[in-house]
Amino acid sequence: MKKILQKFLTVSILFLGALSINAQDIHFSQFYLSPLNLNPAMTGVMNCNVRLVANYRNQWASVLKSYAYNTYSVSYDQRIPVGRYDYFGIGGSFWGDKAGRSEFGQIQGKLAASYSKRMGGDRKNAHYLVAGIDGGVLQRSIDFFNLTWGDQHDGVGGLANRATIESSFTDDNVLVADLAAGLLWFSVLEDNNFYAGAAYHHLNRANVSFDGMDEDLLYSRFTVHAGGEFGLTRKLGLVPGVVAMLQGPSLEVNTGTSLRIGLHKSKYEYQALQFGLWARLSNRLESGIHTDAVILSSRFDYNDFSIGFSYDVNVSELRPASNSNGAFEFALLYKICGPEKRNVYCPNF
Repeated sequence: MKKILQKFLTVSILFLGALSINAQDIHFSQFYLSPLNLNPAMTGVMNCNVRLVANYRNQWASVLKSYAYNTYSVSYDQRIPVGRYDYFGIGGSFWGDKAGRSEFGQIQGKLAASYSKRMGGDRKNAHYLVAGIDGGVLQRSIDFFNLTWGDQHDGVGGLANRATIESSFTDDNVLVADLAAGLLWFSVLEDNNFYAGAAYHHLNRANVSFDGMDEDLLYSRFTVHAGGEFGLTRKLGLVPGVVAMLQGPSLEVNTGTSLRIGLHKSKYEYQALQFGLWARLSNRLESGIHTDAVILSSRFDYNDFSIGFSYDVNVSELRPASNSNGAFEFALLYKICGPEKRNVYCPNF
């Protein structure tokens, strides 16, 4: 009975979470393989000319079954040389998200631009400052008729009538403008590199209320992230990273490192494997910061292709209901390089 009650409460919490209009934005455990969602200053920051990225995340399937949280994203960006050392970056992204029994959904399309300015360096070392912006539209939708409300219950375990609470909502779709800006600094030092950036999302704090009367302003999100790649031997290296996101009362930190194993490197071919261990921390109101999940990740690089897979092991208080299952993610990245006439420009994102 205790386990059944616990599972019922867990599902209820997740359903209510789908209704939380000011909840956290989408996030990917493999944030380093979703650059335009992380920071608009990442637009065009690559060692090739064009980059295509696709991401997919499935969460809470062990509890919610067909109502599991599903998130997908695709993006395109490219760099354009300016002068001798600098670059423009242009691109666009599109993502969608659907969560819980209410089918609370979000769809967003954005265009992004950046400018990379070399601040110092020479043929083997480079230091760049990048500024980026993006803008687009965000649509939010919900199906109120899929939910059960308090005024439907007859007090003895049955449903007496159609809910009246849902009648207070005048619209099940909201369409708003959305803006973001960011900065990025990175340095390439022969076989090592590091970067640090910050982004400010939802600059305009759009009203996403469904009732058409009250204001429900979207919380701005402030993101800070850093990472790099540091060689241990000729074929081994560490690829650490951290991202912290603060949105309204919610704080999330994802940090860890991957071990890169070089399989083959020549003028015409490159192969490498990565295996990582990461942790996601989050806050709970009035109870401090807790470990939410341990993340196991892998990545395979073959020339201009990168494939990433990760799995979140739930270690929070919800693990009895989820059987410690969390989320799995898949990421695919493809770069189109063409003739390269310049030296190494940036870390291998």
